[in-house]
Amino acid sequence: MVKLTPAMGWNSWNTFGENINEDVVKETADAMVETGLKDAGYEYVVIDDCWSLRERDEKGRLVADPKKFPHGMKYLSDYVHSKGLKFGMYSCAGALTCASYPGSYEYEFTDAQTFAEWGVDFLKYDYCFRSGFVPGDVLYKRMGTALANCGRDILFSACSWGADDTHVWIKETGANMWRSTGDISDNWNRIRSLIQEQIQRLEYNGQGCFNDIDMLVVGMNGKGNVACGGCTEDEYMTHFAFWCFFGSPLIIGCDVRDMSDSTKAILMNKELIRINQDTAYRQPYFLPTQSRYFKKNYNRKTDEPYLSSYPTDVPIMAKLLDDGSIAIGVFNLTDYDTSPWNSTVLTDSLGVPVSSGKALLIHDIFTGEEFTAKSGFISLPCKAHCSRVLKATVIDA
Repeated sequence: MVKLTPAMGWNSWNTFGENINEDVVKETADAMVETGLKDAGYEYVVIDDCWSLRERDEKGRLVADPKKFPHGMKYLSDYVHSKGLKFGMYSCAGALTCASYPGSYEYEFTDAQTFAEWGVDFLKYDYCFRSGFVPGDVLYKRMGTALANCGRDILFSACSWGADDTHVWIKETGANMWRSTGDISDNWNRIRSLIQEQIQRLEYNGQGCFNDIDMLVVGMNGKGNVACGGCTEDEYMTHFAFWCFFGSPLIIGCDVRDMSDSTKAILMNKELIRINQDTAYRQPYFLPTQSRYFKKNYNRKTDEPYLSSYPTDVPIMAKLLDDGSIAIGVFNLTDYDTSPWNSTVLTDSLGVPVSSGKALLIHDIFTGEEFTAKSGFISLPCKAHCSRVLKATVIDA
């Protein structure tokens, strides 16, 4: 399977952890259709860890826990497919999964065949309890090869957390997406740290093997398995906007059976999803900026402009889209909320100098505001913990 845009779907772990069962999965599939998530592009329903018995059967096959899944996985897969969705499951490259259930180490071909027979479309493959003798790249090549020979197209989601120089070898394994981070939690500080990690890894992303920043926590609101204080609506929007802009897979982690209107509005923002699912999938790039901050916020002796080529606390990025327009993203990760950070971007850095005779029609995706940049620069104020995403269309000046 070669996938040209990042996967979109839902995963059970962030909300339910080990408390997953057949009814939750069926109700989630129903909700994804009824709420419009399916129509927005979310297609995978993925069961994470803790779904099996602690022991394999006499043939060495994994067995679904009959108390949690009384009708078995083929039944559940058929139900999800009947909704026009795709079915995903979880295993691990180690002898045990992260929650100490049977892993796929030395059972790669057996498990790949089992998943194919169950109608699985997506496999999240974790990295706990792995062999100390077999390198990580070999472990993932084993499952990649097994999936490629199982007789079914199964999206291979490698979850090695970026460990052991994953970025160097992951594209060799057949993986369609790869986790480059440790686990996310429902907390602004964790989201901020993940963003700052990722801005160092822009070059390790691309069609066919997407860099996965981990599952979304939008709409969790301090509840669930990875609850850690929750976030504000602005923080959730910044989280979602960066994942979309960066080109990460969009895997929802909240309980979609009970979403607020604001959660729905964020997760189904058509213009942000359009950027994430852009068919050209070009690499984002940083914009050099001139930014002003204030002495009362930063304990400086003057309020002179602060010049920074690529600030990690307020990264400003651009991305050339398949229709020739340019997406611009501003992500203010600072805590200094007295005044908005105001950055100035030269249109020349976007490939549109004044001498070209062209200008940029700017559309603000969040507010709907439109304006024209004719003078060679764009002013981009942005409050703390907030973001702005603009779409710039090249027009005659």
